[in-house]
Amino acid sequence: MTPGELIGLPADPVRLRVVSALVLGARSPAEVVGMTGVDARRVDGALRRLRASGPVAGQPGGVLVRQDLFEQAGRVPRPPADPFLRDGRLLRLPAQRGRRRAVLERVCVVFEPGRHYSEREVADLLRGWCDGGEVDHVTVRRYLVDEGLLDRADGRYWRSGGPIEV
Repeated sequence: MTPGELIGLPADPVRLRVVSALVLGARSPAEVVGMTGVDARRVDGALRRLRASGPVAGQPGGVLVRQDLFEQAGRVPRPPADPFLRDGRLLRLPAQRGRRRAVLERVCVVFEPGRHYSEREVADLLRGWCDGGEVDHVTVRRYLVDEGLLDRADGRYWRSGGPIEV
């Protein structure tokens, strides 16, 4: 079972309630019914589906959530921490243009499309990103304009082009 399949199983509200009841200690269909308030027929159907796909083991009277799935989930590799952004703060800008552009696109989402900003508003928004990092808000503003993410005219700034997908 792939992680995507496992995550998709409790997408159904009844299966989610059944899995929750099992995790909280229910060991039989009757206990699941008592904890969830879902009728027995729907609980049995959800348990059949959960058994067939893997996260639940056992037969009526002794149903368990497979603990090995929790152990396996703990071994799923985590993506490395972003060396440029942390907790909504810009730590530094990458030297490589493509990577720098990707970081700037993430910063640019603070600007609403179609809205015009004064230089002071842009500076205030970017200071929030730059506090505690190695780069100042003026440099970030210049890069945003140079990369075409912000347009500038007559002391006003606005987000360029269409929506940015991040």
